[in-house]
Amino acid sequence: MGPTSATTPLLQVSHLRVEFPTRQGTLLALDDISFEIAPGEILGVVGESGAGKSLTGAAIIGLLEPPGRIAGGEIRLAGQRIDNLPHEQMRAIRGRRIGAIFQDPLTSLNPLYTIGRQLTETIQTHLPVSAREARQRAIRLLQETGIPAAEQRLEQYPHQFSGGMRQRVVIALALAAEPQLIVADEPTTALDVSIQAQIISLLKRLCKDHGAAVMLVTHDMGVIAETCDRVAVLYAGRVAEIGPVADVIHRPSHPYTLGLMGSIPAMDEDRERLLQIDGSMPRLNAIPRGCAFNPRCPRVMPRCREERPELFDAGATRAACWLVPASQVAA
Repeated sequence: MGPTSATTPLLQVSHLRVEFPTRQGTLLALDDISFEIAPGEILGVVGESGAGKSLTGAAIIGLLEPPGRIAGGEIRLAGQRIDNLPHEQMRAIRGRRIGAIFQDPLTSLNPLYTIGRQLTETIQTHLPVSAREARQRAIRLLQETGIPAAEQRLEQYPHQFSGGMRQRVVIALALAAEPQLIVADEPTTALDVSIQAQIISLLKRLCKDHGAAVMLVTHDMGVIAETCDRVAVLYAGRVAEIGPVADVIHRPSHPYTLGLMGSIPAMDEDRERLLQIDGSMPRLNAIPRGCAFNPRCPRVMPRCREERPELFDAGATRAACWLVPASQVAA
């Protein structure tokens, strides 16, 4: 379900630019990133290491590591601009209206407090409920996230949970105040595959039940294919392609997306070897002119080295590639 005129997107990121000032000059880490997510929708954000996926999430939840800063564009949550809010106001939104799930559950949990205390304190910080109601809610959240014997487990500490169970607790914590948006940064990377699948279906179900919008940051196309409604492919701090998952996976328009898809093993094909994209992503201090992907692109044209392409409509997806308008003219 994509955003329509009837539903205001829950999250709107417009022309987001993130810079890191250094002694050598300013590094442009995110360059003109735009996308939106509707209520109840999961948008995957995918790309190689260094593409800017986690930075995009950090900018949205107001946790950019200094000296990184938002240097342009805006971020709106349910129509309200949040990228320029004072620290305290942003902290109140983070937790109440935006929940975050990180790769390592131990960074989100305090080892010195019981799970129950962490959940009830989060609930009472953000919602006007009594201690008893907060406890009931904490038990319900643990049950919803598939933790057996929830009432007994409230009294336990993070180290008494397995990795997969800890990640469920982190999801419960992220949902504690009924946020409108959840930013999940590689939430399943540290888990084995069967647990990964459980966490993914849990995220999907909770997203639908709670009507939250989810931004799922990952480098794993398998997770994207299983989980997301739409996907944004990032390359060198820019959106290379964005669209419905099935279209981006099966009918990609950007040569980089094509290369990413070719590197996924297909169970039903008898391919001897996987495709790979030659070269590596440029460093932030050496992003080439024109299209950032041009040095690695098998279909590069002179224009690609000079002019940066915008996102063009390419059927169901939008792709930042000069081949798109060229093919439309040819057709």
